[in-house]
Amino acid sequence: MPRPPGNTRLKAARLAAGYSSQQALASAMSQQGLSVGVRQIRRWESENPPWPHPDCQKVLTQLLGQDIQDLGFTPPSGRDAPTPGRRKAVATTLAAVGLAAVPAQTSKSVQPSTAGSDFVAVTRAHRRLYWSVAPSTLHPAASAHAALGIALLTETAGATRQTVAAALAETYLLCGRIEFFDLRQPDRASETLLRALQAAGEADEPLLGSAVLAHTAFIPGWAGRREEAAERMVAARTYARRGTASAQFLAWLDAVEAECETRCGNPRTALHLIGHAEDLLAVGSQHQNPEWMDWFSPVRLAAFKGNTQLQANHLPQARETLLQVLDTLRPDEEKQRSVVLGDLAAVEAAAQRPEEACAYAVRALDQLAITWYATGMDRVRDVRRALATWQNERCVRDLDEKLYGWGTTVSALTG
Repeated sequence: MPRPPGNTRLKAARLAAGYSSQQALASAMSQQGLSVGVRQIRRWESENPPWPHPDCQKVLTQLLGQDIQDLGFTPPSGRDAPTPGRRKAVATTLAAVGLAAVPAQTSKSVQPSTAGSDFVAVTRAHRRLYWSVAPSTLHPAASAHAALGIALLTETAGATRQTVAAALAETYLLCGRIEFFDLRQPDRASETLLRALQAAGEADEPLLGSAVLAHTAFIPGWAGRREEAAERMVAARTYARRGTASAQFLAWLDAVEAECETRCGNPRTALHLIGHAEDLLAVGSQHQNPEWMDWFSPVRLAAFKGNTQLQANHLPQARETLLQVLDTLRPDEEKQRSVVLGDLAAVEAAAQRPEEACAYAVRALDQLAITWYATGMDRVRDVRRALATWQNERCVRDLDEKLYGWGTTVSALTG
C-alpha cells in the first residue's frame, strides 16, 4: 500500500531553501540554538504534522522564508500563527542602504535550490572577465546581475538565500572595484560597496565583509584622509578575525593599509606593513584563500612594495623590485602590467633619466591600448608631469604623440 504523501509543503520549502535532507534542516535549526533532530523533522513532514513549538516556528519561518501555515501546519483551535519579525527587519535594513526591500515570501514565488548555484556561476564568470573585458562593457552586465540577485533574494530562503546573498555581495564588490579603480568614480563606488557589505551581512560571510571594508578604505586613503582610512581598516581586521582568514588574506589587508599610508605620505609606515605581510606569506597558514579573492598574490605584494619604495625615494630598491615583478607577472595580468610599467617610468624620471622613463611610459601606453585601466593611465600622467623639465626633448615629444593619440585620449576622457 503506498505511503501517504505527507506534508509536501514543508518538504518542498526545505528543498527550495537548499536543505537537501532532513538532517541538513535539523542541523541548521540546531545552529540556531534549538535541539531538533531528524525524528522531529520527519514528524513535521508526515501526513498530520504536529504544531511546532513557538521557538521552532520562528526558526522554521526564518530558515524557509514562509509563514508557518504556508509550510503545511494547521494551528490548534483558538491559536494563531505568529508573524516572524526578522524578515521585516531585514527589509528595513536593506532599504536603508538603497537595496530593494525584501517582502515576505509566499509559496508561489519560491525559486528552486538550483537558483543559487546558477546565480553563482554567472558571478564567477564576471570575476574572470574583469581581467580582460573593458570596464565600460562589463560594468552594466555586472550591475544587471546584481539587480537579478536582489530579485532572487525575495524568492529564496535558507541556504539558497545565503548562497545568493554571498554571490550578490561579490557582484557588488566587483562593481565597486570597477567604479573605483577603472572608472574613477569614488562616490559611486562608496555607495556600491555599502550595498556589498549589506549583502555580505545577509549571507553572514565575515571574510567577504572584511574584503569589502578594506576596499572602502581605499577611498579615503587615496584622498589623503588617513584617520578615516585607518578606522575602516580596523573594521576590516575585526571582520577578518571572525572568519578563517588565510595568510594571504591577512597579508592583503597589510598591503591595503600600506597603500593608504603611502598615499597619505607615510612610506616608512607602509614599508613596515609590507614587511609584516611578507612575513605572513613566508609562514603561511592552514586556512585556504577565498575563491573570490583573485586580486592578490605574492607578486602583487611586491608591486605594492615597489611603488612604496618609489614614494620613499629608495630608487635603486624600487627599480629592482619592480623589474622582478615585471618578469614574474602572468600573461593575463595585463592591468597590473600597465601599473608596474608606469611605476618603472616614474623611477627613471626621479633618477633624472628621461629616455628610460619615456621608454617605460610608452610600453605602459601600449599595454593600455590592449586593456584599459584608469589606474595605469594615472601612473603615465604622473610620469609625464615629472618630465616637464625635459618636455622639449625628442623622447618626451614622442611620448606625447603616443599619450595624446586618438584612442588613448578618448579612453582617458571617458574612463
